[in-house]
Amino acid sequence: MSHRPRRSARWLAAAGAALVATLAPALPAGAATSGPLPLDTEDVITWGVKPADADGPDGRSRVELVLDPGASASEHLAVSNFSDVPVTFSIQAADGYINPKGRFNMLPSDRESTGAGTWIEVQDSVEVAPDATVVVPFTVAVPDNATPGDHVAGIAATVKSTGEGGGEGGTSVGVESRVGFRVSTRVTGEVQPLLSVENVKASYAPSWNPFAAGDLTVSYDVANDGNVRLGAEGDVATSGFFGLLSTDRSAASIPEVLPDGSQRSRVETSNVWPLGPVRSTITVTPTTVDDDQVDASLEPVTVTVTTWAVPWPQLLLVAIGVVLVLGVRDDRRRRRQRLEAMLAKARDEGRQQAVGDEPSPSGADSPAAKGQPKG
Repeated sequence: MSHRPRRSARWLAAAGAALVATLAPALPAGAATSGPLPLDTEDVITWGVKPADADGPDGRSRVELVLDPGASASEHLAVSNFSDVPVTFSIQAADGYINPKGRFNMLPSDRESTGAGTWIEVQDSVEVAPDATVVVPFTVAVPDNATPGDHVAGIAATVKSTGEGGGEGGTSVGVESRVGFRVSTRVTGEVQPLLSVENVKASYAPSWNPFAAGDLTVSYDVANDGNVRLGAEGDVATSGFFGLLSTDRSAASIPEVLPDGSQRSRVETSNVWPLGPVRSTITVTPTTVDDDQVDASLEPVTVTVTTWAVPWPQLLLVAIGVVLVLGVRDDRRRRRQRLEAMLAKARDEGRQQAVGDEPSPSGADSPAAKGQPKG
């Protein structure tokens, strides 16, 4: 990692990033990570931190220990300064966790550790000359009352920048950059691998093409209720129309879930037709991480969730069809009624004309009737 300090407006923009912590599991040969120095220098500070023995880096990417309650182990870390100036690094240890992106990190310095981060004893700082490496010893001491299972922490070398305007009425901006690695300790005792599925949600997104299927999204948390770190393989089987219609199965994997931690998983299934209730069966199977030896059965857990896939586009199409049918029927009825009315009117007019053209039965049109003499 490389970092070059920036002044004025650029550092003001960085104010919201105070106490940023960047933790890498290890740095490969030739790579480096940097943190900012105070703003009164233009030097670029780059450094690396790796597990080590008393002679220097030993090729490990992390420290992994197996200890009994009350036992301790001595370890080392190597801090390499790739810069052209001497740098004094702070050495910090803190509880570890897996962030939402699935990467390992350690608690920032403004949060108090309560777990394995408190088991690590190390000096507060170390000064490293330009282009030099210093080996720093540290100790991992397991408390007598530590519970069996995996306990994870991180240890890092840190540099913190200082901001401008630190006088009266001014502001001071500090950004913490750190590089380190994971320290995992498995406390001996009974191993209990156990996952659970929580906060299950399912939602259906229809296709507005009435002749196309929609998409189903299922999300859930995989929580580690046991005492060892585990991975997880998730399988989601979806069925609709009261179980008579099934879709393709979808899978998702989670690389690692630490004890007392959880990771969110999301699975999308396409080609789901909106035929009422859609049932999704989630099966999560625990897996070991990095070839861990877990002397216990890894039992899968199954959870079912149901959501409604309402066929809105199809209902809209049916509604439009019904409206058209009713409109055509009403138009035909109105046409028929007009025709019948015209026919009735024509019949009435015909009858009236026929009555007007008939001779009078009393002979009103005869000469006698008109008062003319006979003969």
